[in-house]
Amino acid sequence: MSFISVFDVLGPNMIGPSSSHTAGAARIAYLAQKMIAGPLVRVEFILYGSFARTYRGHGTDRALLGGIMGFDTDDERIRDSFSVAQERGIDFSFTPNGEETEVHPNTVDIHMVNGSGQELTVRGESLGGGKARICRINQVEVDFTGEYSAAIVIHQDRLGVAAHVTSVLSRHGVNIAFMRLFREGKGDIAYTIVESDGRLPGAVAGELRENENVHEVMIVQP
Repeated sequence: MSFISVFDVLGPNMIGPSSSHTAGAARIAYLAQKMIAGPLVRVEFILYGSFARTYRGHGTDRALLGGIMGFDTDDERIRDSFSVAQERGIDFSFTPNGEETEVHPNTVDIHMVNGSGQELTVRGESLGGGKARICRINQVEVDFTGEYSAAIVIHQDRLGVAAHVTSVLSRHGVNIAFMRLFREGKGDIAYTIVESDGRLPGAVAGELRENENVHEVMIVQP
């Protein structure tokens, strides 16, 4: 009798036994690594709810690590993500948090550090069926799924930034599907997230950074 590993393909576009615990986890990490320049040298995963309780048995750890290296949910390298990460020189850890319970059952915080010393922390939730939502970036509550191309503009909450963002996108013929502002407080650090039906042109990020109140721009393409 032959035995089937839990990391065999059980359905289309997925490696692993659970759409929530493996495909969704990989999706969260895949989106997170799109927000920081590579290569990554260190990443810490803090797991909550059912992620914290079952991450080893359901392969959530391998899926998260695979996603953070840019592997899609059906990439067979997810099975060997531990060894691949070690080969790439990525220091990684998994920390269950069973104390914080006021979170979605399948939640993970991902703290990333790249070779230049840049750090970024992203919180994601696995929603079922392989879908995911990014709900926090560096302690600021946000909301996007990565189903659309997105420009994430980190800036001071100042007059004129929104007009600058829309002007740049208009010049490039970008059709805005959604545009939302999230901020720590009035006048503090803010995140403007613009989602588009089509792919965002490569020149957009540089032009968005030209405003003096813009600190960083992250482009996330589906």
